[in-house]
Amino acid sequence: MTMKTGHHQYLDRESGKVLTEKLYGDRAVRFLYSSLRERAPALFRAVTSARICSFLAFISFNDFLSERRSGYKELMNACRINLTECLECPDRLDTLEKIFQRKIRYWECRPMPKETCTVVSPADAKVLLGSFCETSSLFIKGKFFDYEELLGRDKTDWLTAFCEGDFAVFRLTPDKYHYNHTPVAGRVVDFYEIQGEYHSCNPDAVISVATPYSKNKRVVTVIDTDVPGGTGVGLVAMIEVAALMVGQIVQCYSKEKYDDPVPIYQGLFMDKGMPKSLFRPGSSTDILVLQKGRMRFSEDLVCNLRRPDAESRFTVGFGQRLVETDVKVRSLIGQAVDLPTSQNLNNEPL
Repeated sequence: MTMKTGHHQYLDRESGKVLTEKLYGDRAVRFLYSSLRERAPALFRAVTSARICSFLAFISFNDFLSERRSGYKELMNACRINLTECLECPDRLDTLEKIFQRKIRYWECRPMPKETCTVVSPADAKVLLGSFCETSSLFIKGKFFDYEELLGRDKTDWLTAFCEGDFAVFRLTPDKYHYNHTPVAGRVVDFYEIQGEYHSCNPDAVISVATPYSKNKRVVTVIDTDVPGGTGVGLVAMIEVAALMVGQIVQCYSKEKYDDPVPIYQGLFMDKGMPKSLFRPGSSTDILVLQKGRMRFSEDLVCNLRRPDAESRFTVGFGQRLVETDVKVRSLIGQAVDLPTSQNLNNEPL
């Protein structure tokens, strides 16, 4: 079902206000996923292939680029990019590539909970929560993705481990900071890539194509957090999903700031909240899959999901109220279920 209204609203976590999102490339996406998909399916399949992903980036960034009037500073201002966060001098961000791949002083401007048993957001993104368990209040019937297809139909160990677990979908947009950070601390027990297509993560595209996130090219990192120094929420799968404007997912884990990045490999211990990968360029999606009964999502995110005063395209497309919340990378999204109730969780910065 394709949403007819031009509105797509979400909630600002800090203020609780309902905000209306400007969906970059929205007209191009509507054309691709309605007219072209219905009238010329072969051409549509070609358009969402890797071969012409760069061409689609140009189309989808049409609205984004139109914001550039007299220079890239104006573009960044129009996109409300906070230049004071940038690690480099803003004058050096003089190309689209540099803007999309900008680094920030996250250790200062993205505070993280002190408690080891907390799970944090992997990105600056808009998040939706869900569950694979039919008895859960967060149950979402498979429209974002097919469960087995998402993790890989041959990955029987992980399909069993995450059965009836919960998940969180983090949607990045072109204006966002494009580094992904580790949501938990733990040891990498598996790391693999699944080839696929390059569907847009625009809400219209998501509700138009059956299970798009499990059809796109993606990278899966399975992390064991039940190890010394780990977060203690069992196994966590972090899935980085390529999209219409993303030609590459660069793995670049750094233990200290952005220094000495290394690729992800089995056996690597990753600290929580550190840079893990980079989407190059554009918008894309992170998905966290968690084991059943091991983590509890933050109450405000759960409540926001059903807010009746926000008009979300996902609500119409999925037939149930689904409202995104804008979250910051390294901010609290959940905690271990066996956390003592007396322990303080005030999200104090490190």
